[in-house]
Amino acid sequence: MGETREELGVGTLVSCFLRCYLVGAAYNTRGLQHVGLAFAMEPGLVVLYPDPAARDRVFARYLDLYNTHFFWTPLLVGLFLSLEAKIARGIVPAEVLDNVKTTTAFTLSAIGDTFFSASIMGLWGLSAACLLAAGRYEALIGLAGGLFLGAQVFKAVTFRAGYREGFSVLRRLKRWDLVNLGRKVKLANAALLTIFWIAIKPRSEGPILADLVLVAVLAAWAATRPSVSREIALLALAAGWVVARSMWPA
Repeated sequence: MGETREELGVGTLVSCFLRCYLVGAAYNTRGLQHVGLAFAMEPGLVVLYPDPAARDRVFARYLDLYNTHFFWTPLLVGLFLSLEAKIARGIVPAEVLDNVKTTTAFTLSAIGDTFFSASIMGLWGLSAACLLAAGRYEALIGLAGGLFLGAQVFKAVTFRAGYREGFSVLRRLKRWDLVNLGRKVKLANAALLTIFWIAIKPRSEGPILADLVLVAVLAAWAATRPSVSREIALLALAAGWVVARSMWPA
């Protein structure tokens, strides 16, 4: 494959990491995020494969279908760079990366949708709504800034872990058990939903016991795996709310 170099410097790694933020800039229906992935990998591949002909063949590996949750992109780019360094030295075959890129990216995409999008972002939204309803604007700004900073730290740490640990980082992710952790976060979201309901309810409307019970049941149901369809559950809860309000008039 021509001459290769074995190590990536700090500047190269930082460049790859920063490019991860643009992974969706060229999103398309043919390969989804593949252009953004190739763009993020480019600084590392230029160092690992100085020979342009060899580098062109390597780039072809990143122009196939690729898509994952954007919170996981830095980790995967770090992992791919680690594998490319081993491939360039002849330690592992190139086919290993193709298998990892396909299976791991889509698996992490599903986990990201469950944990980050469905749980953590819901936690952020409900927390912000509660603070806004309570008039705690300073706390809201602090929470927003803290979560934003935490997200960037998470991306940087996972990028470094992916590059330094290679395959081992996948075993660590399995120990985190993010799917079950996401269910626990949804239970916290259920409590926050009830708190928000209390905060926005006008005090002149009288007893709120029926509202609290129904909102708590709805939120707890949403945080579990219901055997009843959502449409039926929502209709039943709406009917129960109407009946309860007629029994306890304001």
